Amino acid sequence: MAELFTEQWMKSFMEEWNNEPELSDALAAIDFNSVIGYGFSGEDAPRGVLTIKGGKATEAGAYSGQEMNWDLRATDDNWKKWLQKGIGMTGLGMAYTTGKLKFATGDYMAMVKDPRMATPFIKSFTVMGKVQ
Repeated sequence: MAELFTEQWMKSFMEEWNNEPELSDALAAIDFNSVIGYGFSGEDAPRGVLTIKGGKATEAGAYSGQEMNWDLRATDDNWKKWLQKGIGMTGLGMAYTTGKLKFATGDYMAMVKDPRMATPFIKSFTVMGKVQ
């Protein structure tokens, strides 16, 4: 598996994001715009960033000080487990409540209460797993 959240990994993730209708089209339907950071627990900043406009990923790369709407953190082992197996709503809830998935920025509760956002969020883990 390629090293997570590198410049190249994020660019591949952007392509996979845009190729998955259950993710990009679902978020386009609610005109979702966001800057999402991805990184590892215990680090000061995320490693990679994805910019979403109208549901589509428009920019991807290394974190360089962007202001984020979401900043997701977990250990390398947990990221890899979720990318290999996916994560369902129950798994997501457990990961959040046990602190395995941390939202350094963003409102987890607001997101999971809105199925228009929660379903694509869960799908994003499956899409991450497609990155080579």
